[in-house]
Amino acid sequence: MVRLNRVLLKDAGNAIDKTLSEILVCPLSKQPLRFCEKTKSLVSDTIGVSFPIKNGIPCLVPKDGKILEEEADASKA
Repeated sequence: MVRLNRVLLKDAGNAIDKTLSEILVCPLSKQPLRFCEKTKSLVSDTIGVSFPIKNGIPCLVPKDGKILEEEADASKA
């Protein structure tokens, strides 16, 4: 049982369960989130905020979110 849990935790950091991603919503807009393969994060397209996934656990605390527009503007500078 412990071995199985370690395997699950190891793989959990790479992606998020599809069922879980269908249930989760943005804590600010209450709209669905999408998983971004490039950044390995959950993105709220409605308000342009990205929420990180740490060790397979989505961090949906509003202060953990990053505004996507600011990141795009910073890369242009």
